[in-house]
Amino acid sequence: MTKTLLAVLAHPDDESFGLGGTLALYSQRGCDTYLVCATRGEAGSADPEFMQGFSSTAEMREAELRCAAQHLGLKGVYLLGYRDSGMPGMDANNHPEAQINAPIEEVAGRVVKYIRELKPDVVLTFDPVGGYKHPDHIHIHKATVLAFDKADDASFRPDAGSPFKPQALYYQVFPRAFLKWMTRLMPLIGKDPRKWGRNGDINLKELAEVDFPVHVRLDIRSVVDAKREAGACHASQGGAGMRTGLMGFIMRVLGEKEDFMRAYPPVNGNHGQAKDLFEGI
Repeated sequence: MTKTLLAVLAHPDDESFGLGGTLALYSQRGCDTYLVCATRGEAGSADPEFMQGFSSTAEMREAELRCAAQHLGLKGVYLLGYRDSGMPGMDANNHPEAQINAPIEEVAGRVVKYIRELKPDVVLTFDPVGGYKHPDHIHIHKATVLAFDKADDASFRPDAGSPFKPQALYYQVFPRAFLKWMTRLMPLIGKDPRKWGRNGDINLKELAEVDFPVHVRLDIRSVVDAKREAGACHASQGGAGMRTGLMGFIMRVLGEKEDFMRAYPPVNGNHGQAKDLFEGI
């Protein structure tokens, strides 16, 4: 029987820059892989050259997402219809349609619809700090956890399909030892680790202090090219840089593996590091 994997994320490019290797790997193995994306990335900045032929940032970033999905082998991409909330302090935080302004239960209800419809064996989402503390990442994490918990509860959103319980829930996590090493290296090359990313709004020093267990480590060497091609689709967000410069270096160091923490079934006692999200399923 064909296995099904569902990733629930926040913005176009999350599926490529984060766990793109995982999605490509399981697509390569014959699994049905799907993505639920909460927003269309409206708050992402983009140079004018990338806007040619598009009426809005949202339209352009959705097109980049569809391009990436082809390289990753996704069987389907579904948008929840919320607006990108942006990083803390941005005007986008206050938009009435911003994802972070929607009640968690409402967002979870939309996610539940796809869990019940697609019937995934495994669900993936961000870790509790949203990878790098993006408000939308944390919000969709909470909504996905609630949706996973309520998916087999007939009383929760009875209009969203028949109850169904996936077998496992995982959070993607980043190796904190590497982040700590990066915070020491970056000042030596004139970079401030507290101002990482395209817009300088990611604090690597803060993130390096957070540590989550790694229960599954995936070897993605067989699909690293697919991940890079998918990332390149997000040219407006610096995706081409996944091949060159500091980002290219990081991708070469980290690009052969992706790590996950298992949230469900609960991990009790000492748990060896597995090599497959479907182990035991």
